[in-house]
Amino acid sequence: MGIDIREPLAVVEPSDPRVLGLRRMAIVPAYKEESVISQVIEEIRHADPELEIVVIDDGSPDGTALTASGAGARVIRLPYNLGIGGAMQTGYQYALEHNFDLAVQIDGDGQHDPQDFFRLIVPIVERRADLVIGTRFAGEKFYRGTFTRRIGIRYFARVVSLIIRQRVTDTTSGFRAVNRRGIRLFAADYPHDYPEVESTVLAAKHHLTIAEVPVAMRTRIAGHSSITIARSIYYMIKVSLALFITLFRRYPTLEDQ
Repeated sequence: MGIDIREPLAVVEPSDPRVLGLRRMAIVPAYKEESVISQVIEEIRHADPELEIVVIDDGSPDGTALTASGAGARVIRLPYNLGIGGAMQTGYQYALEHNFDLAVQIDGDGQHDPQDFFRLIVPIVERRADLVIGTRFAGEKFYRGTFTRRIGIRYFARVVSLIIRQRVTDTTSGFRAVNRRGIRLFAADYPHDYPEVESTVLAAKHHLTIAEVPVAMRTRIAGHSSITIARSIYYMIKVSLALFITLFRRYPTLEDQ
């Protein structure tokens, strides 16, 4: 049974004993982000100096890995481009192997504001959620985006809401946090093609409690989106089929993994 958060939450303080007792890390998937990754790392470190920053360089042909390492992040280099799902599962496997209590995903293109971190983790700190999704469609910082993107986001929000029997508004958000239960799940099983939507359903199927928290979404600092109208249609069809399959898939329990 999930919980539904629509109003902005109080920001938990870094000095809160419940936060101090958590080993926490940032998983930063990055592909060809040489021009912006050092700024992203600096912003994360400023938001929470105690976060271990792990950049997953997804086979970038440029200097992303070298720049991230020079900025002080731990870097895991994948031998070739696996996509966001493969990069994120690598990060979760690192979190599991190194006994982290909390992992937050922050994209490497600068769209996420790390200052929202201590808002995002409130439901986890209060033990009210296992997975927290930063939503762009609640609170004061309303996000519009392109027409095509809005259609896709709303479509999947409605489909996923029906499947998991809980209203969600932003299933494509890549700004999210998980506790140890979420780390264990996603280290063992994580969708690879278009993972955010499917991983939300995966979490619900494993009875993880899901919450949404309002966050800001900025214009990417560098680069451009690869999502076109044709890609959006392909994405919607492919992920819809994947979600349909999940209705009939049998999942092992977390204890079996």
